[in-house]
Amino acid sequence: MSVPPTLKIGPFAVDPPVVLAPMAGITNVAFRQLCRQYGAGLYVCEMITARALVERDPMTMHMITFDEGESPRSMQLYGVDPRNVGEATKMIVDENLADHMDMNFGCPVPKVTRKGGGAALPYKRELFRQIVRAAVRNAGDMPVTVKFRIGIDDDHLTYLDAGRIAQDEGAQAVALHARTASQRYSGKADWTAIARLKEAVTSIPVLGNGDIFSAQDALDMVAETGCDGVVVGRGCLGRPWLFRDLQAAFRGEEVPEGPSLGEVADVLRRHAELLAAHDGENKGLRDLRKHMAWYWHGFPVGGDTRRAFAMVSSLQELDDLIGTLDRTVPFPANAEGPRGRQGSSAKVVLPEGWLDDPEDATVPSGADVMHSGG
Repeated sequence: MSVPPTLKIGPFAVDPPVVLAPMAGITNVAFRQLCRQYGAGLYVCEMITARALVERDPMTMHMITFDEGESPRSMQLYGVDPRNVGEATKMIVDENLADHMDMNFGCPVPKVTRKGGGAALPYKRELFRQIVRAAVRNAGDMPVTVKFRIGIDDDHLTYLDAGRIAQDEGAQAVALHARTASQRYSGKADWTAIARLKEAVTSIPVLGNGDIFSAQDALDMVAETGCDGVVVGRGCLGRPWLFRDLQAAFRGEEVPEGPSLGEVADVLRRHAELLAAHDGENKGLRDLRKHMAWYWHGFPVGGDTRRAFAMVSSLQELDDLIGTLDRTVPFPANAEGPRGRQGSSAKVVLPEGWLDDPEDATVPSGADVMHSGG
């Protein structure tokens, strides 16, 4: 018998208390369908830019495709201008484009932070407040959640203020990626910051994000921080069955063994079908190429075969390659652990004078970009 879900975001029960993090170029409708089949509780689409949505940019309108069985439909919105964010939120509600909206204040990518967006923005407390307020006031009954990082760097921490402001302005939950923007995806996530945020934000759920690469990691994060749920990003790359493991773990059941090479190949084939249905076979298979190394991570798949998979351009070609694999190879122990981008820490690129006055609510010139997806 399953344990009743304890995480609610607005009217939505999230069971298991696990959120698929929005990831640029990854969490399109195809990958979300795959994760749903394994039991993710909530699955967020790629980052959508407020201005691009309002102006009905064709690529952005394609990116907000949801599967007919997807519920709640969860969209992540990015914006630096409160007016654009409010207008985009109103459009989402009026045209019934989504059921839940997450707000991106965690992206550390230079092209985002140099315009004052993403992880740079919470430093400007008043501008941050105005953006969250614009979203919540225009959202009606649609729940709005807010995701952010610890801060810009170790000298400019913003997460406690951001959490309190989001709570005060009516956000339904907050999520903390427990790294600074300068860390990007390197080093170790500081889970103690999640615990401190949980102490500071008491009336809405607090979700933790960072270094969840196994079901045990998620249980450990909840035990160590008291957070109400977890957000999983890089840990599920090439491993959507992680959500099956998480579901079992949160229900107190035994975590299943990892899939054999043949079972992984079947998951990859399903991913290819879903991408082809969304983007057409040629574009969909090209998009699949970046996932190949993640799927074969740790498996004894030879270099020539790996290179062939990374250049696949049709379903038939994919089937032929899958046919060369030894389906009986068991899941290897070294397939566990970190995956995806890690890189190294770097100085955060900010607009000129950005750190001068945290109460300055001026929107940076040319801040709201048209490009969705990060």
